[in-house]
Amino acid sequence: MSHLSWSNISSAAPSSSSYAELYPSLTSWTLSVPVAIVLLVAARSYMARPKGKLPPGPPGLPVIGNLHQLTDKLWVTLEKWTKQYGPVVYLNIAGQNTIVLGTHKAAADLLDRRAGIYSDRPRNIVAGELLTGGLVFAFAQHNDVWKRMRRASHEAMNNQVAKSYFPFQETESSLLVSELLASPDLFDSHLRRASTSLVLSMIYGLPPMEDSRDPVILRVNHFTERALKAAIPGAYLVEYFTWMEHLPRWMCAWRRYAEDAFKRDSVLFENLFADVVTRLKSGDQRPSVAATIITEQEKKNLTDKEAAWVSATLYAAGAETTSGQLAWFMEAMVLYPEVQARAQAEIDRVVGRDRMPTFQDYDHLPYIKAMVKETLRWNGVGRLGVPHRLAQDDWYEGHFIPKDTICLVNVWGLNHDTEVYGPDVDDFRPERFLNEEGELKAMPTDTKDEGHVTYGFGRRICVGRHVSNNSMFIEIASILWACDIRPGKNEAGEIVMPDPQNSIDEGLVVRPAPFLCSITARSPEVETILAETKDRHGLPI
Repeated sequence: MSHLSWSNISSAAPSSSSYAELYPSLTSWTLSVPVAIVLLVAARSYMARPKGKLPPGPPGLPVIGNLHQLTDKLWVTLEKWTKQYGPVVYLNIAGQNTIVLGTHKAAADLLDRRAGIYSDRPRNIVAGELLTGGLVFAFAQHNDVWKRMRRASHEAMNNQVAKSYFPFQETESSLLVSELLASPDLFDSHLRRASTSLVLSMIYGLPPMEDSRDPVILRVNHFTERALKAAIPGAYLVEYFTWMEHLPRWMCAWRRYAEDAFKRDSVLFENLFADVVTRLKSGDQRPSVAATIITEQEKKNLTDKEAAWVSATLYAAGAETTSGQLAWFMEAMVLYPEVQARAQAEIDRVVGRDRMPTFQDYDHLPYIKAMVKETLRWNGVGRLGVPHRLAQDDWYEGHFIPKDTICLVNVWGLNHDTEVYGPDVDDFRPERFLNEEGELKAMPTDTKDEGHVTYGFGRRICVGRHVSNNSMFIEIASILWACDIRPGKNEAGEIVMPDPQNSIDEGLVVRPAPFLCSITARSPEVETILAETKDRHGLPI
């Protein structure tokens, strides 16, 4: 069996000094907007005069429209606008028609039931074209390349195939619990390492990576961070003033950084993928996403580069999001000890105290499954999701929506809709998904049996949601089987409670702000059973 040379990957990684330069600010250069821009935007607005009454929305300024109102924690502002203007809110962002969908019905009516015309993506010059070469299908427009890549990813991550990754997920869960108990103060670092290691195992069949400073982990995490930050609406002014893309390369730091990063990332992901090809040829049949894609590559008509970047896309979509959701789960356990106690009681009743949970317990742990749904609803990491684009003119409830309109969904607002989830939407309460017998009940309409809309809509719904749900289930069950999670104390010995409204926006992913917590073993026997479990999974004790 051949192995990829990690030294080659490490040498391609940017240094800490150069990495700090990956997000150059364009503000100082673009504040002095020339008269030509004003005329261009005015001309575009004139040519795009609506054929009917647009949806209502907040008034904007000349030329820039509502651009200046796209503030931090935008989901809060969008929720206020939904309450003021209705389920579909119109914005003019520097001449770009944009609507905000603020209710379950409006989002499902357009993005699900009219998916044929609402499944495109707006053009994203930096994230979708330069930084990823047009090969990350999550950002790609609704074309043949997207269809081939999406179909291949579905074959590798559908609900049935997802079960083949159970061994990876159980192995990584035991390693994560061991780390949490050994150095609880570093719990967030452990969550990030575990998620990255797990995704690399599932996608490329690699063994668990126990060091969060492993060059592969650092390299792929840098790629994810770049992509997520670049995809934020408004991250680069070239997305709105597209004439900037025609400027010479020497004038555009954003172009140089994006194109150079794509070259380095291509080497990384194509080498990772090629290593799986070599292993398959040598007879190694371990399951992985890449292995499935390779066996289906010819049938799906994928080039080698496209196949390699399907795997890269799935990595980018899975690593940071899963660790972020687990961080929100940890915060919920600090804030809601009664929920933690009920979950532990269910685990003790079903699993017992002489072994760790496995996927064989899945059907017998409905409260844990409800906790997964509630974690994704209460504080999902994707507050706004990735924007959709309308492919043709449309009408909805008496309002005209022009072709090429960008469609934003306030995912956070939908997940906190009191008409759907009750008046206690800000509370972490898994019981909302259970019936009187304690079993999962029918989920709210238009949530596709998930209970929330964090995974998106229509043909753009998250292709890895089954794998994500499974990962969160086994990690939550394992953590609560082994650990008690309590509020942390500061240097003065005072208990400090986290604030769930305090978050950090890391691009398309929103994580809780750093918080303190105490993590201890639930019983003296935990260490012994944990060591036996790790040994069974081939991990060092």
